[in-house]
Amino acid sequence: MNNQINLEKKVRAIEVQSDRSISDLLKIMENTGFQGKNLARVVTVFENMARDPNIAILFGYAGSLSTTGQWKIINWLLENNLIDILVPTGANISEDIVEAMGGAYIQSTPNSPDEQLFQKGYNRYYDVIGSEKEYMDMTELIAEFIQILNKKHNYSSREFLYLFGLWLSDKGIESIVSVAAKNNVPIFCPAFPDSAYGDAALIANAKGFSLTIDSIKDYKEFMSLAEHVVDTGVVYIGGGVPKDWIQLISVTADLLYESRKVPNRKGGKNRENTGDIESYYPHKYAIQITTDSPQWGGLSGCTFEEAVSWGKEDPHGELIQCYCDASIALPIVSQALAERLATFKRKPKKLNSIF
Repeated sequence: MNNQINLEKKVRAIEVQSDRSISDLLKIMENTGFQGKNLARVVTVFENMARDPNIAILFGYAGSLSTTGQWKIINWLLENNLIDILVPTGANISEDIVEAMGGAYIQSTPNSPDEQLFQKGYNRYYDVIGSEKEYMDMTELIAEFIQILNKKHNYSSREFLYLFGLWLSDKGIESIVSVAAKNNVPIFCPAFPDSAYGDAALIANAKGFSLTIDSIKDYKEFMSLAEHVVDTGVVYIGGGVPKDWIQLISVTADLLYESRKVPNRKGGKNRENTGDIESYYPHKYAIQITTDSPQWGGLSGCTFEEAVSWGKEDPHGELIQCYCDASIALPIVSQALAERLATFKRKPKKLNSIF
């Protein structure tokens, strides 16, 4: 953050060229204004984060974006070691399985005849529709997996999704969870049952298998990762529970330890007038692409400046928020990263192997 007046950096008007790459266009857009400049900064901050060997990248993936053709971008990020810890909504790591199984989502319109869609067995996601039968085929597939698990074991969402990913991979279903499992990237899904996974658990329960996902075990596993990283950078596509879950690792991981300090971590910060109640390890890099506004007071729209007051973000770090539809921004950002990092291979953190 910089609150100082700077009269040196001038706006540069964009000149159209037919042979320019997306990466080069975005470099020029950094010298413009509004959300075009912010989108360009997202790519630069993401690139800097990727090239920093001390950074573990935590990626929050909210909403229902997998229905809009975005999920293979997440696979690309996983395969290129640009995500070290993934925190998605359950929707985003189940609805992609429909396509990975051979199904499809269909372009439509927000003015669709919804009563007719219901009668014909289709569900609408704004201007995309999906078959309820294909959705239930995917849900039944998850239920099939659940029934091979250990009835007596309490699973974290990470544990469940890792095993499920390996199982899907054996079946040749290259969804987000299978690609993450193959690349040793842990997935934490804090709102796990609010998706097809919850529906699948009900189906399994009807067949005599009671699945237990232990949310506190999940939280402890997630927070324990703080002692295995040097520093952190975060990327939020949308907000919601994934954003809050990731933000908390910088301010509450210390509560897991009696000393209120994260073992093996340097640079912990304290606050005045609170003694040694907590230690803070703010994120050094932070990116958010969102359409949520800050003035309503919700976490999804919360600015990184506000997060600094909690100790979640480093005020001297590289922080950028872009107010843009993720279905516009994510393909542009990922393509620009592919161009800029074409000759660079980031080393994987393989944090799932800790467990």
